[in-house]
Amino acid sequence: MLVEVCANSLQSALNAQKAGAHRIELCSELAVGGITPSYGLLKSVRERISIPVHVLIRPRSGDFSYTMDEFEIMKENIALCAKLGFEGIVSGVLKADFSVDTNRTRELIEASGSLKFTFHRAFDWVEDPFEALSQLEALNVDYILTSGQQKSAPEGLGLLKSLHEKASTCSIMPGGGVRSANVMDFKNGGFNAVHLSGAKFLRTLPDTDKVSMNSPSFLRDTEIAVTDSETIIDIVNRVK
Repeated sequence: MLVEVCANSLQSALNAQKAGAHRIELCSELAVGGITPSYGLLKSVRERISIPVHVLIRPRSGDFSYTMDEFEIMKENIALCAKLGFEGIVSGVLKADFSVDTNRTRELIEASGSLKFTFHRAFDWVEDPFEALSQLEALNVDYILTSGQQKSAPEGLGLLKSLHEKASTCSIMPGGGVRSANVMDFKNGGFNAVHLSGAKFLRTLPDTDKVSMNSPSFLRDTEIAVTDSETIIDIVNRVK
């Protein structure tokens, strides 16, 4: 069974490689489900990691429906990953009705060329997972990363097994909540790959009463934060 580790830093990638992981999904910001890593991180990982690395192409947190500008950025990042020599891309696009945006996903796959392509956990938002599976197989997706449309893959094991049995050309890769205590459930279920971060928190500072830099109010699935022109106009006019 292939073990793919979702690594959020160079150190995470190095630790995963040293521990015997078979492949890395490289991203940043696990707290929001992952976004595309920076150029500096991409370059460092390419130089120091020898196992295959698939890169998450997601321009922001929130939903999986993107503006034209965001979509162009995604394609530019795929081109960069191909140039740097990575082995795969992890991405995908949905429509506002939670169906697979097959046209845009096809464009991302075509932009990826010979790189492997994983449709990420946007799959867990689709209304009809079996229709989505059929659509993605028609697009020649290599992997579908999913928790079985539940908060964790162990909770979604029933749907995961049904998808695995239905799939013919792509691999269903359980991800979300995969642990040492339950990984054999997936191996015994016939899956040939699992996805996990294997992360633990390392204290870098003593307890502090400093103001928090985290902003939970920005974390919304149905809304994204965008600079408002009217607000900026008002501020600029006030300080003139």
